[in-house]
Amino acid sequence: MDLSDRPQQEAMSPATARERCDAVLAALGEVVLDKAHQNRLVLACILARGHLLIEDLPGMGKTVLAHALATTLGLAFNRVQFTSDLLPGDLLGCAVFERDSGSFRFHEGPVFTQVLLADEINRASPKTQSALLEAMEERQVSAEGSTRPLPAVFFVIATQNPLDQHGVHPLPEAQLDRFLMRVSLGYPSPTAELALLAGEDRRSVLARRPPLLGATDLAALQRAATSLTATPALLAYIHALLAETRQSGQFRHGLSPRAGQALLAAARAWALIDGRDHVVPSDVQTVLPAVAAHRLQPTRGETSERLLARLIETVALP
Repeated sequence: MDLSDRPQQEAMSPATARERCDAVLAALGEVVLDKAHQNRLVLACILARGHLLIEDLPGMGKTVLAHALATTLGLAFNRVQFTSDLLPGDLLGCAVFERDSGSFRFHEGPVFTQVLLADEINRASPKTQSALLEAMEERQVSAEGSTRPLPAVFFVIATQNPLDQHGVHPLPEAQLDRFLMRVSLGYPSPTAELALLAGEDRRSVLARRPPLLGATDLAALQRAATSLTATPALLAYIHALLAETRQSGQFRHGLSPRAGQALLAAARAWALIDGRDHVVPSDVQTVLPAVAAHRLQPTRGETSERLLARLIETVALP
């Protein structure tokens, strides 16, 4: 069923939003097996208009998940393999002299798309990584003396390998902060892995899946997410979480105001997937690790995820 043919004039109801989100999640679940929580986080990230960072070992399905998301949402998709010799112009584009016209003409790079998969982003040099900063923040590209807008629907889905592997460069804090969420897939369950071994290649399954949404439908879902009610008590709860990261002494730096906005946007998207018209504290708690862990550097040996779990227990509910 193609859900993109429905009229868009009226505001989308929570029930309709849930129906469409359920269809997308079911399609993702047929390609990325036994990862319901991660699939839902990824969808929430897109509904919150955020960029996504997927971190895991090679061969865990990061690229398949990114491709499945773009295909299911019916969005134009470009994949760039990041390597140590990749240059900013390879991403953004460059001006080429055309003999017939006697002038330079700008040729757009792969960043001019709706979904850009930056595969193994931390294998590129910091200079090339930084070329994405303006595109991710401003949704535009400045090159050859001109500023060119990117499509209205534009997302970066980046994959990165763990930092203890060879040939990787850590993403700078400014780059990490542009990603609304970081998720990790992990090893599949025994049941899912047996299904992968016995079944056909996941890309073959994906090739048969028709798009369920389009850019218009996705924009309607995003608008519906931003309209969800967040009470003053819930906003105070988010502020208390932010303040605790700054005052606890467990992190080198606390979460920024932009991180707080990202947390609220992700919680709204999570509530929308549930079919609700309001945000509750459990929405905030569920998305907090994916939104905050990559933005925080613990002062001791514990992981950000473990400290955030303790933080949720410490901060009083509204």
